[in-house]
Amino acid sequence: MRTIEWDESNQILKIIDQRQLPAKFEYIYLDNYKAIAESIRNMAVRGAPVIGVTAAYGMVLAGLHSPAQDPQAFMADLQMAAKELNDARPTAVNLPWALKRMVCVVEGKGLSVSEMKAALLAEAHAMAEEDIRVNKAISKNGAPLIADGDTIIHHCNTGALATVDWGTALGVIRYAFEEGKHIHVLVDETRPRLQGARLTAWELKQMGIPFDIISDNMAGYFLSTGQVQKVFFGADRVTAGGDVANKIGSYMLALAAHDNAVPVYSVFPTSTVDLSLQDGKQIPIEERDQEEVLALSLKGQCVVPEGATARNPAFDVTPARLITGYVTELGVVSQPFSVHYPQLLNGREG
Repeated sequence: MRTIEWDESNQILKIIDQRQLPAKFEYIYLDNYKAIAESIRNMAVRGAPVIGVTAAYGMVLAGLHSPAQDPQAFMADLQMAAKELNDARPTAVNLPWALKRMVCVVEGKGLSVSEMKAALLAEAHAMAEEDIRVNKAISKNGAPLIADGDTIIHHCNTGALATVDWGTALGVIRYAFEEGKHIHVLVDETRPRLQGARLTAWELKQMGIPFDIISDNMAGYFLSTGQVQKVFFGADRVTAGGDVANKIGSYMLALAAHDNAVPVYSVFPTSTVDLSLQDGKQIPIEERDQEEVLALSLKGQCVVPEGATARNPAFDVTPARLITGYVTELGVVSQPFSVHYPQLLNGREG
C-alpha cells in the first residue's frame, strides 16, 4: 500500500487522506505545492519519512508550474516554494532534509529550466523508491529484537501510512509477524489525534496481527505487571547525542518502561538524524491548535466545559538514557549512541 503516488499523465500527486481513516478510505489529489504544504500542515499526510517525500513532490509541482524562463528565476521560485513547504511542520527533520536534497539536485548544475524540471521529478521518484528500500532494511534489522510470544506496546503510527510504504517501527513488527512469530500489540490511542487508535489499529487489522487498543495512561499498568516485553516507537528527529523527538507521550512511555526494565527501541531511517543538534533541548517542538484537544467528545457530548483552553505540543523528547537501542537501515545501534552511531556512519561511508 503506497501512501503517496505520482500520476504522470495528469502531473498530480495522489495521497491517502489519513484524516478520514478508519471510517473511509479516500484519496485526495494535489496539483500544486501550496496544496501539498497544506496537506502536510493539516495532517492529511503525516509521518516523518513520507512528509519528506511528499514535500519533494511539492518541489516538483513548484517547478512544473513556475513561469520562469531562465534558471536563476526558476531557482528563486523553487526557494520560495521550499520555504513554504518547510514551514508546514517544524519538528520532523525529514522535511528540511528532503527539500535541501531537491534544491541540491538542480542548483549550480548548469542545467536548463526543462532539464531542471526533469531532474526534480527523477529525484522525487528516487526518494520514494529509496524510502521503501530503507524501510524494508530497517524492518529486517529490527525483527530479531522481537521474540516469539512477545507483547509489544507501540505508540502513534509508524506503519505504511507514515512512510511511502512498509513502515518503520510497525514495519519491524510486521516483518517479525511475517517470519511466523506469535506476537501481540498493545496500541496506544495516541491522543489527541488518536493516530494509534485510528491508523495503527487499522493497519494491524489489515495485516491480521493481533492487537488491543489501550489509552495512553494504561501503558504503565501493563509494563509494571509484566505483561509487556518490548516498547517500539518511531522518531521525528534524533540528535547527535541520541535524544529522540517523537509523538507526544513517547517520553512518559519510555520512563515507565525504563522503570520496569522493559527494552525501548526507537526506529527510524538515518535521514531522521540531525547531527547539527547535540541534545533534545535544541529541537523545535510544534504546538498545534488547541481545538485538537478541546474537540474531544464522549457519546456525542463535548467533554470540556465551555470556554476551556488547552495546550497542545505535538511532540516530546525522550533522552537517550531511556532508550535501549536505535533501529536503522544500517543496523541496530546500541548505547552509547554518540559513539556507536558515528561508527555506523563511518562504516557506511567506507
